[in-house]
Amino acid sequence: MARVLLFTDEPVLARGFTSVLSGVPGFESVSVCHSAAELAGSILNTKPDVLLIDLTPEVTFGILTQLRRELPNCRIVLWVRAISTELAYQAMELGVRGVLRKTLPPELLIKCLAKVSEGELWFDKTLTASFLSAKMVSLTKRESQLVSLLAQGLKNKEIATALSISEGTVKVYLSRLFQKVGVKDRFELALYGLRNLQHMSGESSPLSPSPHESAAAAGRDPAQMQWLRSLVLEKQPVKPGDQVQFWSPRS
Repeated sequence: MARVLLFTDEPVLARGFTSVLSGVPGFESVSVCHSAAELAGSILNTKPDVLLIDLTPEVTFGILTQLRRELPNCRIVLWVRAISTELAYQAMELGVRGVLRKTLPPELLIKCLAKVSEGELWFDKTLTASFLSAKMVSLTKRESQLVSLLAQGLKNKEIATALSISEGTVKVYLSRLFQKVGVKDRFELALYGLRNLQHMSGESSPLSPSPHESAAAAGRDPAQMQWLRSLVLEKQPVKPGDQVQFWSPRS
């Protein structure tokens, strides 16, 4: 019996999900959380096998990291209307096992939860093609700090202050990053960083740094900020295709 916990701020969506899952053998809906404040307590009390997270503005990289730390055996699936290749990859690096679009029919929702509960990955065909066509650049902690701060509009002097290094050191790191990533200037590097930090749908920015993390970026406490582990650089746009689901065995 796979125990499923849903996080969403939409009561109607929650009721529909609970109704669908109640008639499916092998699944149990153990709880529905409507705010991030409830989530940690519900997880500890119910110990779900699968956590289905509606991608709301409350969901940040920091929250995903905390969830993986507190419940390492729970498999996380993001439930989205739209998501960029960059964010999907960053989420996968943080331990997310699947990304499911809300436009898919209930039977594919159940199939996704079943596959993920068995230890497999679930990403739709479009995202999989995007992963294959993208360039992944791993970042050191210092490099990721620089990219993240640059993406938030900080100048070299502000970055130096935030990281307690000299402005000259910032320039050296940025020069090396230009070569490593393959960009010609700070604007292009900042653009890639921003695309890896923000959601593409135009809604409020789920999976962006939390308010506490953004404050840290201003120089108050950079050690506490959740940094990018890598940059995902799409080589070419991928045309939307049929929403055929893709899953692969756990490696």
